[in-house]
Amino acid sequence: MMKRMRRKIAVLLPALLATVLLAGACGQSGSSRSAELSGDTGYKLTYWAELNGNAASVKPSFQDVPFFKEWQKRTGVQLEFIQPPANQAQEVINVLLASGELPDMIEYEWSNFPGGPAKAISDGYLLRLNDAIDRYAPNLKAYLKAHPEIDKQIKTDDGSYYVFPFIQNDDTLRTYQGPIIRKDWLDELGLEVPTTIDEWHTVLKAFKEKKGVIAPLTFLGVPYVLFGVESGSFIGAYGIKKGFYTDDGEVKYGPIEPGYKQFLALFRQWYAEGLIDINMATVDTKTLDASMLSGRSGASIWNAGAGIGTWQPIMQAKDPNARFVPAPYPVLHRGEKPKFGQRVHSYMSSGGVAISAKSEHVEEAVRLLDYGYGEEGHMLFNFGIEGTSYKMVDGYPAYTDLILANPDKLAPSQALAMYTRASYFGPFVQDKRYIEQYYSLPEQKQAITLWADTDADKHNLPPVQKSEKESAEFSAIMQDVTTMVDEMSLKIILGIEPLDAFEGYTAQLKELGVNRAIAIQKAAFDRYNDR
Repeated sequence: MMKRMRRKIAVLLPALLATVLLAGACGQSGSSRSAELSGDTGYKLTYWAELNGNAASVKPSFQDVPFFKEWQKRTGVQLEFIQPPANQAQEVINVLLASGELPDMIEYEWSNFPGGPAKAISDGYLLRLNDAIDRYAPNLKAYLKAHPEIDKQIKTDDGSYYVFPFIQNDDTLRTYQGPIIRKDWLDELGLEVPTTIDEWHTVLKAFKEKKGVIAPLTFLGVPYVLFGVESGSFIGAYGIKKGFYTDDGEVKYGPIEPGYKQFLALFRQWYAEGLIDINMATVDTKTLDASMLSGRSGASIWNAGAGIGTWQPIMQAKDPNARFVPAPYPVLHRGEKPKFGQRVHSYMSSGGVAISAKSEHVEEAVRLLDYGYGEEGHMLFNFGIEGTSYKMVDGYPAYTDLILANPDKLAPSQALAMYTRASYFGPFVQDKRYIEQYYSLPEQKQAITLWADTDADKHNLPPVQKSEKESAEFSAIMQDVTTMVDEMSLKIILGIEPLDAFEGYTAQLKELGVNRAIAIQKAAFDRYNDR
C-alpha cells in the first residue's frame, strides 16, 4: 500500500510542482488579468513565453529586458508576461492548457502539441486566425501575399492560420551548423581539413594517437541519441538521414534504409577505436563546450555562433595559435556534393505566437503581433533602438559597441538578446544584415558558405501539415519507433548488440507501423505540393 502511494506521489509531484510554478508566475487567470485597466490601451494583455537563455543570463524576467519595454512603449500595449521556469516550457504548458485559464498570447513550438496545431484549434485552445489576420494584421497579410511558399507553410492542413511566425527567408540565415575542427592541430600534424569519411578517420586517429586526445570527435547526445548528427554529418555520406526525407518525390525514413546499417558500422568501428566520445549518449551543450575548450576533443558538429564564435576567442586568449575552422559535410568519395546538411525551412515552426481562443482582446493582440512584420517593427526586432543598439551608416543598420564590444563585458549574443530578437526567434522576419555583423570572424563567414554547399534543399521534407486524425496516429506510431531506433542505434554502436541485429530491428520497426507513418507523411507531402 505504501509503495503504491509513493508511486502515485512520484507521478503526481511533477504536475503539482508545475501547477505551483504556473500559479506563482501567473497570479490571476488570463481572462481576469486581461480585463485590468492599464495604460493607453485600457487593457493589460497576457503573454506566455519562455525567456531566451542569452537574455535570462543577464536579466531574470521579460519586464527587465530593454527590448520588451520598447515593444510595449511603441505599440502602446502593456503586457503581463507569464514566464515558465527555464527548460520546463513543455511540462508547464500542459498544466496551463489543462487549467482552462489561458493567457491572451502563447509563444510555443506548436508542432510539438499532440495532434498538431489543428487539434489545438479544435480542442478550443488556439484561435483560428484567418479572419483576425485579414482584419487586423495588414503587415503579415501583405508579406504572406508576396511570399505564397511561406504562406502555405504556416497553415494547417485545412488552411487555418494558427500562429504569428518566425520567418527566415534568406538563404544566408537558413544554415548555421556543421562540422568544426581544430585547424592548428591539423597543421601541426601535416593534415588537410577532411572531406571524406576515410580522411576523417585518418584525422581522428592522428588526434588520438599522435596528440593523445581523449575523445577526438564529440557531438550532442541529448535530448536524444545521435542528435548531433541528425542534420547529415557522417550519416549523410551514406545517402540517408536519421529522420524523414524525400528522394525522387518519395518519402523515406532513414533508419530502415540499408545506408543506416553502413553508418552504424562506421560509428561502431570508430567507437571501438576510441575516436568518438565515450559519453556520446549524454553530451549536452555544457559538456560539448568543455571538451572543445579543454582539448579533450578536436572535432565536433555545432554552430557557427555558439561553436566557432564562442570557442575561438576563449581558446586564443590562452593559445594565440588555436583555431577552429569549418569542415564540409563528409562524403564517401572526394569531389562528391553532400546530399544532406543542416538547412532549415523559411518557417521552422518554432518561436511562433498563437492567440488563445478564450482571449477577449483579439484585435489588440493581433495588432501587437503584426507590428513585427512592418518596417518599424522589423528594425526593432532585428536591430533594436536606433542610436542605442544600432546606427544607420550609409543606409546600413550597424550595431554599436553596446552590442559588439559591450562595456559590461556581455557577449554579443547576450547584448543582442537585450535589445533585439534577431539572435533567436519571435513574430517577425529575420534580417540577413544581423548575421553579417554577428558572424564577425572570417571562419564564421566561411562556415556559412561551406556548410550550405549541399543538396539538402532537394531532400529535406517541407513543413507538411497533417490532419488531426493523421497527426494522432502518426504521433502514436513514431513515439514507439523513435524509442526503438535510439535504443538499437546506441546498442549497436557501443557493441552491446551485433551489427547483424539491424535486420531484426528494422523488422520490428515495421511491426510497430513505420510504413504507415511513412504513408501518412507521403499523403501530407502530396497535399502540400498540390496547394
